[in-house]
This record gives sequence, structure tokens and C-alpha cells, in this order.
Amino acid sequence: MNINQSIDRNRSSFRRKMTQDVEMKEQQAPAAPSNSTSSTTSVLQHLKEIAALIETGAYAREVRRILRAVRLTIALRKKLKASVISSFLGFALAPGSETHQRLSSYLPKDDQNDMEVDTASSATQATVKHSPELEIYCYLLVLIFLIDQKKYSEAKACSSASIARLKNLNRRTVDVLASRLYFFYSLSYELTGELSEIRGNLLALHRVATLRHDELGQETLLNLLLRNYLHYNLYDQAEKLRSKAPRFEAHSNQQFCRYLFYLGKIRTIQLEYTDAKESLLQAARKAPVAALGFRVQCNKWAVIVRLLLGEIPERTVFMQKGMEKALRPYFELTNAVRIGDLELFKTVAEKFSTTFSSDRTNNLIVRLRHNVIRTGLRNISISYSRISLADVAKKLRLDSPNPVADAESIVSKAIRDGAIDATLDHANGWMVSKETGDIYSTNEPQQAFNSRIAFCLNMHNEAVRALRFPPNSHKEKESAEKRRERQQQEQELAKHIAEEDDDDF
Repeated sequence: MNINQSIDRNRSSFRRKMTQDVEMKEQQAPAAPSNSTSSTTSVLQHLKEIAALIETGAYAREVRRILRAVRLTIALRKKLKASVISSFLGFALAPGSETHQRLSSYLPKDDQNDMEVDTASSATQATVKHSPELEIYCYLLVLIFLIDQKKYSEAKACSSASIARLKNLNRRTVDVLASRLYFFYSLSYELTGELSEIRGNLLALHRVATLRHDELGQETLLNLLLRNYLHYNLYDQAEKLRSKAPRFEAHSNQQFCRYLFYLGKIRTIQLEYTDAKESLLQAARKAPVAALGFRVQCNKWAVIVRLLLGEIPERTVFMQKGMEKALRPYFELTNAVRIGDLELFKTVAEKFSTTFSSDRTNNLIVRLRHNVIRTGLRNISISYSRISLADVAKKLRLDSPNPVADAESIVSKAIRDGAIDATLDHANGWMVSKETGDIYSTNEPQQAFNSRIAFCLNMHNEAVRALRFPPNSHKEKESAEKRRERQQQEQELAKHIAEEDDDDF
């Protein structure tokens, strides 16, 4: 009997356990929609915290709080939904106001019911008059969402409305938000192929920013205007604008990198290769690691400029992490120029003609033909003490009707320019190379060391100028507590600057 009772007890406990498991599974089944709702609610809560941060920054006139709000918004960019933004507009703006109705009209209506968020608490709140900074932030938030959703026509209308609203505001706390709006305003028109339509508006905005001493806005608008001109190959107008625009110390590392890149492109087209090389390399060096596409473009142009200067870039330039595939056409082009093989150069140019056209470097590659010939001629002059012009034309693979005459012209020009150390015997049709001397007996090593030292000194001076010191640090001695607090603030500032560098590109 005892054995039978124990068996019955085990069976009943097993049934209870099974029943509990089934009930738990039935309770866990609807967990997925609650997770999505909670994530959506958390995004809305983050946006409300950002709005509070903007209000605090506007009240205290602290621009760094507005900057932090923009960085936090970029971090939430991939999580934005139309329903979340609609709920946030109802929280930040007065329901029924002109701005609220306008911004709500740009949002799609189909997924408004995707979210079930309890907005009763915000509805019962008393309507508070919003600040202009928060209103401009709402414009920026809607504009970012529309561009990410590829609704470019609505983005154009939203950006135009935001720019019209900005013209009536002259507050330093709005400048940070305005600079971001300028960027997306130009981007929305560029994505629709109508970039030339806003050139007049950008010039007017740049003039207003100059009169209001909005230096961050001047930086952004100057880069947007340069991009506008270069998009249509108007290099002369871009250089005139750049040379006459007011100059001041850079406030944004991202905008300064873009400015250096555009300056390098202008200098390249104007045949000022030395200045172009310096600007392009500096832009690639200053750009944040996360801005891979920007650094690839800088390196592409820098490789072409160095080839036009007669230099051969190192192999490590083409082996940078994440750039191997994008720089592969330029690596093969560099190899053809290094060898001095005109036939290989033509083959590479034809093989990657589509890539070079999309990069807008096709015209620069046409200029490289002369460098290829000169490199091949330099290799010939080193290898042969005396060679006939007919053999020179054959080795250079000149495909002209009179290759000997062309070879004589090329050799004479190279001798005159100092590319090769040789003489031309017109009577016998020979090129006679001189013996190569000791390069260390010339000034070339001194010039190379001088350029390296100047580069290091320039970088040191830039680092010193970028240092930041607390006010009145030379007058009063700080305590241990203040020192710890200052070090903590410096660490937070460095972290925010690093996040800004990663987000803005």
C-alpha cells in the first residue's frame, strides 16, 4: 500500500507540473508585441529627455547641451518611426498649432497604428509654450526621418519650410541646429538632382550668417556652396567664393575636413599639385576612423595628385583596412605609371573607365599619360648610356605617325625640364646619358629632411593651438576635489568629441 500511495503522489505532482508549464507557455506567448511596444516607448522617452536637454540649454544659453542633444539624436536615428515622431510632436509642440500641423502632414499615415503607447499622461499635461530651439529640433527630427525613409519630395518641402522659419531667428543656441538643417537641406535637393536651385538661397544664408557672426553656420554653408559648385564642375566660381569668404578659426573638425577636401580638388584642377597634395593628405589624416567613405575619396585624389607630381605612393596606402577593394583601380594605375608602360596604362584606363568617371578623375588620368612617358624615358636613360631615338620610340610604344620625331621632342623636353640627365645627338639620332652622380653630394637629402621637419613642427603647432585650458587656471590653485572634478569633465568632453567625430560623417 505504501508503494501504491507513493506512485499516486508522484503522478499527481507530475500532472501539476505539466499544468504549470502549459500555463507559463501560454503567458509567455504574447511577449513579442510587448517587447516592441516597450522599445518604442523607450525611444519616445529618450526623445523627451533630449527635448528637456534642449530646453535647459536654451534657458541657460549653453550651446554644449544643444550639441549633446544632436549627438544623442544621431544615435537614435535607426530606431525612429513615424508613430514615435508623431507622438513626440504632440508632446513637444502645441497640438493644433501651425508648426504641428505642417510637420504632421509630412509623416506617413499608414503606420501610425503600429504603436500602442499610453499618451494619456502627456495629453493631460498643461500646454507649455515651446522654445524656438525645440521647434527647430522638431523640424530636424522629421527631416532626418524623411531622408532615411527615402521620401525625398517630402524632405524637400520640410527642409524649405525649416529654412524659412530659421530666417526669422537670431539666437546663438539655434546655430548648432541650424547648421545641421543647412546640411540636410542641401542633401535633400542633391538626392533629387536639383542642387542648382538652392544656390541662391545658400548664398543668401551665408551672407546672413556672416552678418550675425554665426561662424559655425558660415563654415557649413561655405562647404555646401563649394560642394554645389564642384558638383557642376564650376571650379573658377568655387575658387572665387573661397578666396573672398571671411576666414576664421575652425569650430568643427568635420567641416574643416570637408573644406580641405574641396580645397584639394580645386587646387588639383588648377594644376597646383603641391598645395593640393598637402590639403588632401591633411583631410584624410584629420577625418575620423568611422568616416571610411570620406577617407577613401581623399586617398583616391591624393594618389592621382602624387602621381602627377612624379611621386609613387607606397603600397601601404592601398592596403589600408576597408579600402583595398575601392583603391584597387588606382593601385593598378600606379603600377602602370611606376613601370612606365604606356600600353599597360591605356589598358588600365579602359578597364576601369567607369570607376574613374564616377569618381570624376577621368580628366586627371588623361594628364598622367605624359608622366608615364617620362617615367619610361627615365628608366631608359638609367639602363642605357647611349640609345637611338628609334629604339626609344619602340620601347615607349609610341603609336604616332612619326614616332622618331615624337621621341626626339619628348627627350629634348625631358632634358630641358631636368627629368633626365642626358644629351641629344641630332646628327646621329642618339640619346647619350650622363653618368649618375652621388645623390648625397646634392641638396636633395637636405630638402627631404627639411620638408619632414616642417611637417612635424606644423603638427605640433596645431596640437598646441587645439589645447583647452580652464579659465583663470594660472591665478588660483585648485584643490584635490576640484582637480578630480576637472579631470572627470575632461574625460567626458573627450568622449563626446570622439562620438561627434564618429557621428557627423
